[in-house]
Amino acid sequence: MDYRLLGRSGFSVPVLTLGTGTFGGTGEFFKGFGSSDVAEATRLVDVCLDAGLTMFDSADVYSAGNAESILGAAIKGRRDKVLISTKGTFRHGGGANAVGSSRFNLINSVEASLKRLGTDYIDLYQLHAFDAKTPVEETLATLDELVKAGKIRYIGCSNFSGWHLMKSLSVSERYGWSRYVAHQAYYSMIGRDYEWELMPLGVDQGVGTVVWSPLGWGRLTGKIRRGQPAPANSRMSSKAGEAAPLIPDEYLYTVVDALDAVAQETGKTIPQIALNWLLTRPTVSSVIIGARNEEQLKQNLGAVGWTLSSEQIQKLDAASERPMAYPYWHQQMNFAERNPKPI
Repeated sequence: MDYRLLGRSGFSVPVLTLGTGTFGGTGEFFKGFGSSDVAEATRLVDVCLDAGLTMFDSADVYSAGNAESILGAAIKGRRDKVLISTKGTFRHGGGANAVGSSRFNLINSVEASLKRLGTDYIDLYQLHAFDAKTPVEETLATLDELVKAGKIRYIGCSNFSGWHLMKSLSVSERYGWSRYVAHQAYYSMIGRDYEWELMPLGVDQGVGTVVWSPLGWGRLTGKIRRGQPAPANSRMSSKAGEAAPLIPDEYLYTVVDALDAVAQETGKTIPQIALNWLLTRPTVSSVIIGARNEEQLKQNLGAVGWTLSSEQIQKLDAASERPMAYPYWHQQMNFAERNPKPI
């Protein structure tokens, strides 16, 4: 397993991270991801550690906190062998303050996550979303205090707009507070909007990307193809599928056709190629893989240890490229010599 530095920090993380959205299966939404119990989660952690994958990502809202609890039980007795990343900000209770990135909620959320995970520190703590109602200064000051208290080692964010992230980095620099070294972002071969602004920002500011949903809500598994009925028991057919961004069917089929062609050339699977492609992109430090069972996990672990050729990457790039939104298309069309693409 290769390791990469996380953004402009000295913190090394494996290029693959195991996501724990499949742990628990509590509620209609997370039932669509999976329902691994402690025994199965422990086995998945065993397989990961044997392969050199040491980082595990969770969130306080995954299965109403059960995912963190199951992860904590699965790593019990081997905390020193793993890296834990988790997230907070989304609503996790009925109180007026049980949501957002306020000092009140962040402290409560971190303490609750530490308890569920059975640890006294979190390696990477990320805000799950931008909270426009809490001053950025309040949020970052609180995170800095938690870092200084030893409860968090590094901080990151998730699902921020470019200006959200840039403003936060500026405030951290102004006051000498801990800065975001990671941005957990949606990025896949069928979701390349990340490249328009967040990727150039990450390159410029030294923010590493931790990619979530790298297979585009399971649409890049090879099970969805032109002229074939959609699989009955997929994430897209569950409650979780309702949150998936819409894309044209023909665009998806074109990307899958290109993946299929490269799969035949390499002898790899379509998911393995889609994951490996992401690891060729600028700013990507780690890609979060999910697994309902041991077989799926071992298949995803096969995404590393080999490389795509430049011709294969170009083929995949061309099939998955989409028209840019404004002002990005204007910048590329009229001033590309001064605003080159970071890819």
